[in-house]
Amino acid sequence: MKRILIIEDDQVIAEVEKDYLEASGFIVEIATSGDIGLRKALGEDFNLLILDLMLPNTDGFEICKQVRQAKNIPILMISAKKEEIDKIRGLGLGADDYMTKPFSVGELVARVKAHLSRYDRLMSHNEMSQKDEIRIRGIHIDKLSRKVFVNEKEITFTSKEYDLLLFLVIHPNRVFSKDELFEKIWGLDSMGDNATVTVFIGKLREKIEPDPSKPQYIETIWGVGYRFNV
Repeated sequence: MKRILIIEDDQVIAEVEKDYLEASGFIVEIATSGDIGLRKALGEDFNLLILDLMLPNTDGFEICKQVRQAKNIPILMISAKKEEIDKIRGLGLGADDYMTKPFSVGELVARVKAHLSRYDRLMSHNEMSQKDEIRIRGIHIDKLSRKVFVNEKEITFTSKEYDLLLFLVIHPNRVFSKDELFEKIWGLDSMGDNATVTVFIGKLREKIEPDPSKPQYIETIWGVGYRFNV
């Protein structure tokens, strides 16, 4: 059974969330302060973290940052704050999702299930990415020959296009900024304009997306960067 940690200082809200999640078959624990929650999140094994933003002692941003540095579990951040900058900051620190209070507990459970399912697929994919070939939702990458097939049809990529696609594919569901992608693919010595990344993302979408205007693989996280979805 999957174990979930709720870090929420409102005991009533936490208990309601716990009841609904347990009814769906999860094992749930609650921490009502930031320092205790952080200690439990780092010291115990949980499959997912539900993290309130405003907490006593240690806030949700700091908890998210420290947990993400140590673990790769899904983090669902929750807050009464509706400012876009808080959402951008939370996702930038490594949160997988952001919900604004008030919300339906049923929606929370649905999102928890979706993130756990995606995480399971990610773990399976990580094992596969160590191999010479990667197959994911219609995309087939042969790393030995540096060939890419989309729905069994070979697509021609330039060297940098291939490098960018492979990097995103072997780091699925993680958000990378333009600066990070430029550094990883083009190198610090290039000192180029990171608008180059935008152009290359557009080229990749034209080659792998069924509809480049509505991308299914390479998602734009506004104000943060790009993410390859599995």
